Amino acid sequence: MGSYVVVLAFLCFFCCNVIGASKDNCLRHGHPPVTRNRTLVSAGGNFALGFFRPGNSSYSFLGIWYNTINNTVIWVANRESPLPPQDSEAVFTLGDDGNLLLLDGERNAIWSTNISGGGGNSSFAQLRDTGDLILKQGESRVWESFNGDSDSLMPEMRLMVNKKTGKRNVIRCWSSSDDPRPGKFSLGMDPKGSPQILIWKEDVPYSRSNLFQDGFVYYRYFPELGYSASYSFATKNHKEYLSYGYNNDISYHPRAILTPTGHLQLMLRQKGRRDNKWVILWQVPSTKCDLYSHCGSFGVCEQHGSHSVCSCLKGFKPKSQKDWDKGKYEAGCVRSVELGCGEDSDEFMRLGLMKWPDHSYSMGKMMFMECKLECSRNCSCTAFAHANITPYSEANCINWFGDLVDLTHKYSAGFNDFGQDLHVRVHASELSNKDGSGGNGHSAYKNKGVVAVIVASVSAFFLITGFVYFTRKGWVCKKSTMSTATPVAKDDIELQQLSLQSIIDATNNFDYANKLGEGGFGPVYKGFLSEFGMVAIKRLSKQSSQGQEEFMNELKLIAKLQHTNLVSLLGCCIEDEEKILIYEYLSKRSLDNFLFDTFQKENLDWSTRFQIIEGIAQGILYLHKYSRLKIIHRDLKPSNILLDETMKPKISDFGMARIFGIDQTHAETNHVVGTYGYIPPEYVLHGQFSEKSDVFSYGVLLLEIVNGRRNSTFFHTQLSVTLIGWAWLNWKKGQLLEFVDPAIRESYDFLKIVRCIEVGLLCVQAIPTDRPAMLDVVCMLSNDPETPIPTIKEPAYVSSNSIAISSTSYPKSSGSNSKNEVTISILEPR
Repeated sequence: MGSYVVVLAFLCFFCCNVIGASKDNCLRHGHPPVTRNRTLVSAGGNFALGFFRPGNSSYSFLGIWYNTINNTVIWVANRESPLPPQDSEAVFTLGDDGNLLLLDGERNAIWSTNISGGGGNSSFAQLRDTGDLILKQGESRVWESFNGDSDSLMPEMRLMVNKKTGKRNVIRCWSSSDDPRPGKFSLGMDPKGSPQILIWKEDVPYSRSNLFQDGFVYYRYFPELGYSASYSFATKNHKEYLSYGYNNDISYHPRAILTPTGHLQLMLRQKGRRDNKWVILWQVPSTKCDLYSHCGSFGVCEQHGSHSVCSCLKGFKPKSQKDWDKGKYEAGCVRSVELGCGEDSDEFMRLGLMKWPDHSYSMGKMMFMECKLECSRNCSCTAFAHANITPYSEANCINWFGDLVDLTHKYSAGFNDFGQDLHVRVHASELSNKDGSGGNGHSAYKNKGVVAVIVASVSAFFLITGFVYFTRKGWVCKKSTMSTATPVAKDDIELQQLSLQSIIDATNNFDYANKLGEGGFGPVYKGFLSEFGMVAIKRLSKQSSQGQEEFMNELKLIAKLQHTNLVSLLGCCIEDEEKILIYEYLSKRSLDNFLFDTFQKENLDWSTRFQIIEGIAQGILYLHKYSRLKIIHRDLKPSNILLDETMKPKISDFGMARIFGIDQTHAETNHVVGTYGYIPPEYVLHGQFSEKSDVFSYGVLLLEIVNGRRNSTFFHTQLSVTLIGWAWLNWKKGQLLEFVDPAIRESYDFLKIVRCIEVGLLCVQAIPTDRPAMLDVVCMLSNDPETPIPTIKEPAYVSSNSIAISSTSYPKSSGSNSKNEVTISILEPR
């Protein structure tokens, strides 16, 4: 009898505490409201919602705060209607119409979500572990605090503006550290003009980011803390989104806040330490150059140490020299010689590493020369820019009309630390040469004590450089003193070798602000080269023991490959100890940035995903069957699939690729390389690789594109299977739609999605001979009736804890049974 009492007591405790706690993060009809003595706590215990009094204030507010950190509030409901000290009976509840209500002691509505339509008893509110309070009516999310009037920008929170309706969400600072009422400063996306972020002071621009391009992702790394933050920008259906993420380091709390003084600060706090304070990683504005139009119209701001220096663009002079000498730059600069707007009277001066000015106009996608012509034939066009793509590719053409304001050279602030080319219209007589380079385009009108010294690096053209040419035995480097860009010829293929100095200039000395990501053999930077325009520059790591071989391998292979679904290699640099490859720049970057990001995947509807699936298949087919050389890639994965402006896929990174003979079917190695999650079992167990190795990797890729999750990190809590196993189980049950990414369930083509899952399962069969060739894959994806779907057997890696195949399924290596040396890359955020 005593045992039963103990069991019953335990069950009562479990029901009251565990089950009750799980409901404490929700508000439902019939549940107790939030009161002075009752709060909501998120499921993981990170955040709490309830009533609080800030600082020494006697007024109270309803808000959300870090549950384990004192006095750190991230959202307040009644910012403009604080509850008086005598009101101790206020409640926060769910109304009969499905809205969240804050009621004072006399049951007057102080604040409400004010959603029309009403959800009745189907409505409920939930405090998530991200700090977001959401309101759902049935299955629809109709409101969330992350879209509300907060002073904090939290991870997974998005700044949004609808350019068609003007609707947007903004961040508003507190009046003071103890007063949540709205202060003077606000932050948000530009509601009418360019795709950019602005901080306003009482509705007047106070600080501005650079312009964003669709698909832009910026990473900032803080090595002393081992912490990285990322910001991504996307557009869809007249809407612009900016989202903030971090590296999921569970040891830190991240937060961005707009302070009462108008500073946007990225802050970090170590978890578990009550004596630990918030650390400010960066803030904007941090210098006078960050202040909006600090140097006035046609004035350029540049930071020199702790000093912000104003100068006029070349071809311009201070509007008031007297004010300029006194350090008053608001009036800005005017033209020294007025424009002639004739056929030969005006030129364009190229300025590098610039923060683009405000008030831009997008003229649509076009080639560089078309963009230049578009501006030159309009006398009112002051400047133009070609957005981040090589001159030989179509890209967004941007024009400016009237005065150029808020210009900064070597721009480095906050959200997007990078500079870009700007082409400013000036009278031809103002340029020292006809090519329009004009140096940095800065005149000598600067504030006292600062002298501008502009040195043209003519000697760079006479540095010793080399050219590389391909012979049947390999690549040979010879020195040349003639040019920084020497063609490397083999048959009809030309590859240019550039000087190291030109690469340093293009990347601002490999500035982290220009870093696009990092692969197994080194970092990749973006930069501008006059020969090609905007490019991606891959710098081989000096610490890589395999570097020289992979570098030469990539050089030999890609220079010979010409296909619309393969990334183009434009040039190289082999100088001192540096080994560098120059590729075409693709602004959308890699597939994984879209596919595995909660917000970015909204840009991947089903038609776009199927285009990517088909494009990758065509690229692999070309490598296996139709290229000059038969190539096995050996490292197909989402991060090696780059996307152009139209979301067309291009296969990149051939550092691990191998050339096969025309009749060769397979090869063996004792040095297994690749990426966990994409390597076939015969390669892991026996070092055997073939065309079917790429087919296996492609199958994993295809299933990931359909499902929207990584194979390497997939874990189904109930069935404990891999992504491949999850696809197999749903296929056997005839429940394929359970496998489909919810983000595309409203746009998919049923027959095509079924065909894709079946082809994916065929590609990941355990036995290589059971996998189709890429030609058959392409035919099956096209629904060719003459290409039937073969019998699908249980694929490899079905179980999460085993390879799920027997080593006896493969022929033994002719060599000894020595253990393979395995080098496998683990996927990390990039």
